[in-house]
Amino acid sequence: MFDKLEDLVHRFEDIMFELSSPGIADDQKRFRSLMKEQSDLTPIVEAYKEYKGCKETIEDSLSMLEEESDEDMREMLKEELNDAKKRVEELENELKILLLPKDPNDDKNVIVEIRAGAGGDEAALFAAEIYRMYVHYAEGRRWKVETMEMEEIGIGGMKSVTFMVTGQGAYSVLKYESGVHRVQRVPETESGGRIHTSTITVAVMPEAEEVDVVIDEKDIRIDVCRASGSGGQCVNTTDSAVRLTHMPTGIVIYSQTEKSQIQNKAKAYALLRTKLYDLEQQKAHDAEAELRRSQVGTGDRSEKIRTYNFPQGRVTDHRINLTLYKLDKIMNGDIQEIIDACIAADQAAKLLKMNEN
Repeated sequence: MFDKLEDLVHRFEDIMFELSSPGIADDQKRFRSLMKEQSDLTPIVEAYKEYKGCKETIEDSLSMLEEESDEDMREMLKEELNDAKKRVEELENELKILLLPKDPNDDKNVIVEIRAGAGGDEAALFAAEIYRMYVHYAEGRRWKVETMEMEEIGIGGMKSVTFMVTGQGAYSVLKYESGVHRVQRVPETESGGRIHTSTITVAVMPEAEEVDVVIDEKDIRIDVCRASGSGGQCVNTTDSAVRLTHMPTGIVIYSQTEKSQIQNKAKAYALLRTKLYDLEQQKAHDAEAELRRSQVGTGDRSEKIRTYNFPQGRVTDHRINLTLYKLDKIMNGDIQEIIDACIAADQAAKLLKMNEN
């Protein structure tokens, strides 16, 4: 590990030297690449420098203890020594985590797809609430949310909704939300007061750029039509809606949220690229089944990652056995504690696997 850390420090110094060279800003592609690499290496280099400083403190304290006879001074040196030893242990764990292989998609924006599963109208209502939960969470982090597709039902629910979240590291955080979410509560339409169970599915996909996926235009059928549903002026009076059909996979994208056909077409292509990229990602990971299960599943109650129990005011994440009794806050977007726990559990599993190897 320490040989690798020394190599990274040398690489960091090389990057800093190149960034300070005249004319580097003229090559914007190279400049952005170096700045990105510098940003990624900075926390590792800083932690390693602190680690080496603590190791020096330990050596100095031990050396001084051998020569020092004054009891007060010896006590101070022992305290300094214990603090340095404790910090060295903490930094060793931090460095192991920082050196874990990074998901190449972590810095990307995400496209989130929510679909009502089992439970009919109640599932659609819950899908709309989970959508609002993610919107509030994203807004709290000052991320931008843009709706791409939406199929609503008359009572305020959503059969499906697809939206993009634009923000630094959005995928690294939201990827843990993929899976089946289960709700247990008494529906407003239930006169007998019985608790019903419904499910929705959430898929979190890294936004694919044009360089990630090349789409052959011969594989695409484009249909334009008049937008349906509620909308402002022009939305329902012009052929602005766009439907893309990717014939090799059968994926159909329908976009009607913008007034302009050009804008809807751009959104549809962005979503198609992301779905094709996600398809390739799933194929690549299927060979290592223990690393990844299907993101979406079928919406069956048994395939769940999280349960939201309204009568008891609790949320349970079944992957990490975490239960929190603050349902109202969570439904209002306060999901950071759950995400942090998922990240910690994921890192612990990766460290365990790395130590086994």
